[in-house]
Amino acid sequence: MTASTDIHIVILAAGQGTRMKSRLPKVLHCAVGRSLLEHVLHSASTLSPATVTVVVGHEAESVERSLAGRDNVNCVVQSPQRGTAHALQQAEPLLVGRTGTVVLLSGDVPLLTGETLQKLVHTHQAAKAAATVVTAVVERPYGYGRIIRSRGRIARIVEERDASPTERQVHEINSGIYAFDAAPLFDALRGIATTNAQGEYYLTDVVAIYRRRRLTVETLVVGDPREVRGVNNRSELAEVSAIMRQKKNEELMAAGVTIVDPASTFIDSDVVVGPDTVIHPGVVIQGQSKVGAACEIHAYVRIADSELADKVTVLNFCVISGARVAEGASVGPFAHLRPATQVGQGAKVGNFVELKKTSLGPGSKAGHLAYLGDATIGANVNVGAGTITCNYDGERKHETVIEDNAFIGSDSQLIAPVRVGRGAYVGAGSSITRDVPADALGIARGRQENVEGWVTRKKKAPDKA
Repeated sequence: MTASTDIHIVILAAGQGTRMKSRLPKVLHCAVGRSLLEHVLHSASTLSPATVTVVVGHEAESVERSLAGRDNVNCVVQSPQRGTAHALQQAEPLLVGRTGTVVLLSGDVPLLTGETLQKLVHTHQAAKAAATVVTAVVERPYGYGRIIRSRGRIARIVEERDASPTERQVHEINSGIYAFDAAPLFDALRGIATTNAQGEYYLTDVVAIYRRRRLTVETLVVGDPREVRGVNNRSELAEVSAIMRQKKNEELMAAGVTIVDPASTFIDSDVVVGPDTVIHPGVVIQGQSKVGAACEIHAYVRIADSELADKVTVLNFCVISGARVAEGASVGPFAHLRPATQVGQGAKVGNFVELKKTSLGPGSKAGHLAYLGDATIGANVNVGAGTITCNYDGERKHETVIEDNAFIGSDSQLIAPVRVGRGAYVGAGSSITRDVPADALGIARGRQENVEGWVTRKKKAPDKA
């Protein structure tokens, strides 16, 4: 294979995708945590290309925004959209004077692997071909362009609408993925006409042009036809997503992760899970999440963009989003960790406890029915059932600080901003509005009065109704 400086990627992403029935461009629909276009870019990155050009059209600004911040990715606009050859021509200004190999990809073909792309470039360059076409043999070729061969060599590609009944019986299809020698490419594109059922400039016509010019055209038949499967509607998006989920689960299980029921477990492409972790049915792990080794994630838990260290237990029906959980901690059941939350080593977040932008220190416990927001909680703190940090005054958020070894009695309200000192106690049922010093008892509730004989007198009183 030649150096990566000789490889240039062009991705076609201009189509409207009308069958998606969506305002969102087709290539921005997501599968397993990435947009379709991001999946294609991820595979293309294995070639370490010198340039990447994305041809945009429908909702061009949305697609361009999705690519903001990506190094070495440029966009060109196809308007009007007059076929695949016309789309590729839009990249010519960015590739003028370039030598080497142009790899053409489709933004709606997300299953193509980096390994196949590397094989494509190797095949193309070893054959010194002007063009190499990725093909597949499928049982149901309806809708795809057919590969027409002569004496075993590719002679031309005919689109479904232009194919004869005999040609439609061919099961080898065009994937729309190519490698081209950059030197003759754009001159050949200018020789393509629109004499077809669609009245468009078909890129497939370049094969026949090259054959007439006695240039070498090669093919690469993929072993798994699913790799070249495109997405055209919501049903196909769901089917492609299912294939990706299965592949991700298989990769994790091969690396030592136990997934009790892969069919009901949804794990995004970029998620990392350590060995000896057990994942129960109905779990969803999304985004850039990382789960350590020897964790146990029980049923119907959702984890998004969060980090769990080793030996963490998450019990049933928890939501963890944008949070970090340290080694040996326990969360749930029915707990909610919101963004910017940190749970310390060996800490416990119990049932129906919600933490938001809160640090719960090592060994601390919030066992039941609490809301802890905008709080810094030290080590070995006990937070009683029903405790609330009242962090919002109607205009601004305020912080609550609970220092090491403090004890917060049940059904307490801590009216922020407020600090409970080291080792201090807050009596159950208190509404704390002032700081509680270290080792002090803070108590703020009405004095109890017992009225002797009140019940007996009430029962003897005449009914005033």
